[in-house]
Amino acid sequence: MRIACYNVEWFTSLFDRRGRILEDAQDSGRYGVTRAEQLGALGIVFTALEADCIVIIEAPDNNMRRKTVAMLEAFAAKYGLRQRRALLGFENDTQQEIAALYDPDVLCLSHEPSEGSVSAPRFDLSLQIDLDIDDRLDTVHFSKPPLEMQLEVLTGPATGKRLRLIGVHLKSKAPHGATDPAGEVRLAIENRRKQLAQCLWLRRRVDEVLDTGESLIVLGDFNDGPGLDEYEQLFGRSGLEIVLGTGGPPARQLHDPHARLPRGKTTALPASARFFIPEPPPGQFFSAMLDYIALSPDLCAHAPKWRIWHPFDDPGCYRVAELREALLQASDHFPVSVDLAL
Repeated sequence: MRIACYNVEWFTSLFDRRGRILEDAQDSGRYGVTRAEQLGALGIVFTALEADCIVIIEAPDNNMRRKTVAMLEAFAAKYGLRQRRALLGFENDTQQEIAALYDPDVLCLSHEPSEGSVSAPRFDLSLQIDLDIDDRLDTVHFSKPPLEMQLEVLTGPATGKRLRLIGVHLKSKAPHGATDPAGEVRLAIENRRKQLAQCLWLRRRVDEVLDTGESLIVLGDFNDGPGLDEYEQLFGRSGLEIVLGTGGPPARQLHDPHARLPRGKTTALPASARFFIPEPPPGQFFSAMLDYIALSPDLCAHAPKWRIWHPFDDPGCYRVAELREALLQASDHFPVSVDLAL
């Protein structure tokens, strides 16, 4: 079974106000890419992924006029994808939903949020936590509530096996809106506190799931990773390490090999995203590892094979010129996947 996640930059801009696909020469949400070009590129990438389930980060907006599920299923029909059924959890007001496309012949997928607890409320609610150690509780919420799903295998020797998936898009730490260096530092620290609070909340839910003995996959855009910025030393560890349970008992840790810094200064870092920074001219690209698929210990026993579908770093993607160019046009993130021998 192949499980994937993919952050699609401004997927919502490829549909009109009524949810109809916009395959034309107008600009998409991606710089220098038309809507027709981005759609075609996405069709190629989704087809090449050949995943049984794809969690989509920044899925099309769900509102009064148009529906995420209908738009994703129309997209799947247009490109003949076998992942032809869509699922949406709690909608949000950011125009970037967390959703999933899956093959209904292979698996059954359902939105099954937790009932919530004092330490880990339901993801569409709020968490009370002291962010700045001032003996006063702050209110934290997810602008994009994680999508918690139950997956049941319908075919093959693992028929009937169930997995719990949690799709996430955690808060960005970037100091957007800062007007001077001091403001940039202040916003960066404030955003990191909020991002760490979301990670603590998510980790508490991970612990609850592990306590039940369920198989668990946490996947998506964490906007974080070990060694990603200088503020990590200030706070002791990354938010990703909190979610994974790094340093805790092995039986309580989640695992993704890309979440550990490679040893040796000459070893290249993995990357799942590539952003263009226009200033100063002529600009340059910045790469980062932001997207992960973390497995519970029991799933690590099923010969997992992780892959970052990077157009330059993955030989299979690089050799196929059509796929290589599609990955560059489709989004500023690249898909990540894991194969499990269930």
